[in-house]
Amino acid sequence: MRVLLFCVAAMPMAGASDWKLVWSDEFNGAANSPPDPYKWTYDLGDGGWGNGEREIYTDSPENVFQDGAGHLVIRTLKSAAGIYTSARIKSQNRFTVQYGKIEARIKIAKGQGIWPAFWMLGDDSPTVRWPGCGEIDVMEVVGKEPAVVHGTAHGPGYFGSHGIGDQTTLHGSPALGDDFHIYSVEWSRHRVRFLIDGKGYNTVTPRDLPDRAKWVFDHPFYLLLNVAVGGYWPGNPDQSTVFPNETLIDWVRVSQTAE
Repeated sequence: MRVLLFCVAAMPMAGASDWKLVWSDEFNGAANSPPDPYKWTYDLGDGGWGNGEREIYTDSPENVFQDGAGHLVIRTLKSAAGIYTSARIKSQNRFTVQYGKIEARIKIAKGQGIWPAFWMLGDDSPTVRWPGCGEIDVMEVVGKEPAVVHGTAHGPGYFGSHGIGDQTTLHGSPALGDDFHIYSVEWSRHRVRFLIDGKGYNTVTPRDLPDRAKWVFDHPFYLLLNVAVGGYWPGNPDQSTVFPNETLIDWVRVSQTAE
């Protein structure tokens, strides 16, 4: 299969009215079609992914597909034997971005032990490895805290539970899985600002790093969407967790400013 590699170069930060769309996926494919292979590929397998997770990631149409109504669906399943399957897609080797507004409109799955995320990794991850490549978690929600969204930056000396992040809840603390929300970051040379539905709740700059830690958000990153099951942070599913469950992604968009 031919691979189309599309890298969006660095541009200056803008005001709210100056953003120009440079890449997107609106997920308008036919019902039961896979994600666009020229925009997305997959992480596959199990092994816990460094977090004690329990799912096996697949590229099966049972776990990831377009619904024909403008959404990508990540469906998490539990087999009769107690095996969990899900999906993790990424734009690695298809698309990278350095600076801009990166956002997705998502209705997340709910339930104890369910861990949906929209995030980014430095494109040098195959050689530099994590956390040296950098990680930007645009959105993470763990099922035991259904109203709380987390936005976090990870790098060398500030990763895992020591990542630089914050969290917020919406007015009235509704469960985020009850509706679609827009999760985004506005990323410039010396700032990563986290937002939900256009409202900022966390900003990370080089001044927030531990002493002598390196700012690694100065090169291209690729995008990831996944739903994990279990792990050290969310804990495992319990009898209240309903399977199958679905996370719906309405769109993913990247905007930048004119030079």
